[in-house]
Amino acid sequence: MTLEKLKLLRKELHRYPELSGQETKAAGRIKKFIQKYNNAKIIENIGGNGLAVIHTFSNSGPTIVIRCELDALPIEEVNNFEHRSLIKGISHKCGHDGHMVIVAGLAFWLKEQDFKNGKVILLFQPAEETGAGAPNVLSDNRFSELKPDYIFALHNVPGHPIHSIITITGNFSSTVQSVAIQLKGKESHSAEPEYGVNPALCIAELIQKFNRLNNNDAAKEDFRLCVPIYSSMGVKSYGISAGFGEIHYTLRTKSIEKMEELKKDVDRILLEVCPKHKLPHTTEWFDYFPAVVNDGFCNQVITETAKTHNYDIIHKIIPFKFGEDFGWFSEKYKAAMFGIGAGLESPALHQANYDFPDEIIETGMNMFKGIIKKILTH
Repeated sequence: MTLEKLKLLRKELHRYPELSGQETKAAGRIKKFIQKYNNAKIIENIGGNGLAVIHTFSNSGPTIVIRCELDALPIEEVNNFEHRSLIKGISHKCGHDGHMVIVAGLAFWLKEQDFKNGKVILLFQPAEETGAGAPNVLSDNRFSELKPDYIFALHNVPGHPIHSIITITGNFSSTVQSVAIQLKGKESHSAEPEYGVNPALCIAELIQKFNRLNNNDAAKEDFRLCVPIYSSMGVKSYGISAGFGEIHYTLRTKSIEKMEELKKDVDRILLEVCPKHKLPHTTEWFDYFPAVVNDGFCNQVITETAKTHNYDIIHKIIPFKFGEDFGWFSEKYKAAMFGIGAGLESPALHQANYDFPDEIIETGMNMFKGIIKKILTH
């Protein structure tokens, strides 16, 4: 049975997770699985380690892309089930293993279809977790030559009833940006700290002032979140007063415009605090995720499909606070993302005991099948 094969594939992918930009074996497993059951054209190494599986029904009509993600996270697996990660310090804690098998499962169904027009492209995208995968795919000429008309994606969402479909009008996710701030002081003997420049007080003041920028209410237009991710200073040698430090933050806002305002506030604080402590600083901005903006027509198709299958529909008003590099696709094409409830008792995404629920593989496939049908037979 197809579903049982997909569950076995999901567990295999879970056992062998790979970090962003390193997903060669995951892509190989997906390619081998699809080629075993389908002879569709496959473009390899798209945008890095990505795969595009192309089903052409006709050269006329719309082209639909169904996108999922290949990468895992640098999180140690704590679950003890049989399919636990075999790679130390890396595991699928966002459910990308489940997203992959949902999209791979469509290859069985597409092989049996006889749509009179259009194309369907199954896109297995690398490096979502770093925000680099989608822009790399978009800059790959082989992708733009496919001329997509519509792009759809899903994400499993713990804390919502299993099999429920979560839709949002407008922004689905937040704009996210990360920053590394380095402070260059001067070491000294720890008995004579007055002869050095220790970054500790500067770091403490920066953390306090960045915290005051926060408005952690996603319902507000001026929602903004500055979360400290990593910090370090000095070395573990107790005769040396620290002379170097760094702090890393991730920033979240509702829009690109609000993100630019928040970045200016961060820069203003740095220019105010660092000179006071005689600490030159450098900043590096990276891991940028533009907000996913759902197209109205695409959202309507998602809602109609959910109704067809009698799934409970949750119309969420407030965007999710997480980032998603699918936002790069929604900037350029008609696109939409929806959520599938992963269960009220499921651990949250990125928690060490999370595991994708196999029960929603069929739910995801049903949704994508319905979306494809509605557009290609419209």
